[in-house]
Amino acid sequence: MEEHFWTSGADNARTTTAANAVMIFPYPPGILQGDQIWAHLRERTGWRSVVMAERRVTRCGDIAILTYRVSAEKPDVPIYMALCASTYLNDDNTWLRISHQQTVVT
Repeated sequence: MEEHFWTSGADNARTTTAANAVMIFPYPPGILQGDQIWAHLRERTGWRSVVMAERRVTRCGDIAILTYRVSAEKPDVPIYMALCASTYLNDDNTWLRISHQQTVVT
């Protein structure tokens, strides 16, 4: 599910994300919430390939936190490397992303 967040475009990401989710990206844009997220992601999703390493899952009841190191590629853009964390809530047997954060690795 998290790999599709990177590679399948904003529409796919929206279907797996809670309506009032919070996402934190390197500045700019910084902290985004709700509909602000989708204007940003329309331009910045659809990576051709992603490689995730150092994957970890921490689960506490209906909450799961996924952490990983990502290396993402798409045409005419330098390889993007970041440390990421996504928090999911199990809402009536549907996992929805309620937060996502990226820290660029240089």
